[in-house]
Amino acid sequence: MTDGPLVPYLKDLIAAEGPLSLARYMREALLHPEHGYYTGREPFGTQGDFITAPEISQVFGELIGLWCAAVWQQIGSPERVALVEFGPGRGTLMADALRAARIVPGFAEAIEVHLVEASPRLREIQRTALPGIRVTWHSAPDTLPACPTLMIGNEFFDALPINQLVYRSGMWQERCIGWNEEKSALSWVEKQATDDLEACVPAAAGAPDEGDIFEISAEGRARMDEIARHIRRHGGAGLFIDYGHGSSAFGDTFQAVKAHKPVDPLSAPGTADLTAHVDFDALLDTAAATGCNGFGTVTQVAFLTALGIEQRVERLLAQASETQAATLRSGARRLIDPAEMGTLFKVVAVAAREIEELPGFGPPRDQART
Repeated sequence: MTDGPLVPYLKDLIAAEGPLSLARYMREALLHPEHGYYTGREPFGTQGDFITAPEISQVFGELIGLWCAAVWQQIGSPERVALVEFGPGRGTLMADALRAARIVPGFAEAIEVHLVEASPRLREIQRTALPGIRVTWHSAPDTLPACPTLMIGNEFFDALPINQLVYRSGMWQERCIGWNEEKSALSWVEKQATDDLEACVPAAAGAPDEGDIFEISAEGRARMDEIARHIRRHGGAGLFIDYGHGSSAFGDTFQAVKAHKPVDPLSAPGTADLTAHVDFDALLDTAAATGCNGFGTVTQVAFLTALGIEQRVERLLAQASETQAATLRSGARRLIDPAEMGTLFKVVAVAAREIEELPGFGPPRDQART
């Protein structure tokens, strides 16, 4: 039996419109104005359903703030720069980044803080986390100011809706959500995939075998297109950290998490976080098609090590109590240990064409491939 306050609404929606794409299901479960997962709850932290890197260690946000300051200097230290975070959660990353930014002369004074956040509840939490900071909120990138921009996003793309295709008897079928009357529950169903979705499966992924699944985030690609267009027009760079594929690949990564444990993603929609691994190749290909340089993909351990995480932790340890020191060490270890977040999480960046090098990366992706 599928339960939860969203179930009657979804059942009626399926009856009226037919099976829902996985993307539509995710959108309703996460952002329904009354019963959506992000609408009225605080999912972050040990008391929530999952914990993100900024909550694990202050060093994470501080290093990203210093990364932004270094890029600001690269682009000529403009007197006005928009510092934009996508999916800012509780505002912890931005608070840590701004604190670190103060050590770079002139950077803090140039910053205008902009947060791209859809949830009214989370906006209030972010307001509390950033006292005394003038913040402008946006629902989408298209309302960002026309000025040089530094963008950051940690675990932003993984929460965007996806479609799933499954390979059956030489053809791609789309996996959708239907209603099973016999079980009185939401269930998986399949229908023929559209040409548009089939066209999103790259040749680089290889020849599919029977039952292979390929995931497509049209919304993720659209968001990256908006991001890259803004950077191309106004200058700057964007940094994005998430878990996912280093290159496009087959696999079913759709999952639901509640109280830090996996649960059935079709059970009690609206009460668990829904995510999927990010296809970084698709994002970087989108940015390149829009006219930006792409950087990466690099692992989180490689990126944070290049930015000096170990040296930063050592400096903090010199002034830390025994309890604080233990927290600093365990937090840093969790961020960079390959058995924890070090290699599962990966980092990419996009930048205006004139930027041919960024901290933590080698040359732009196209040059690296060549």
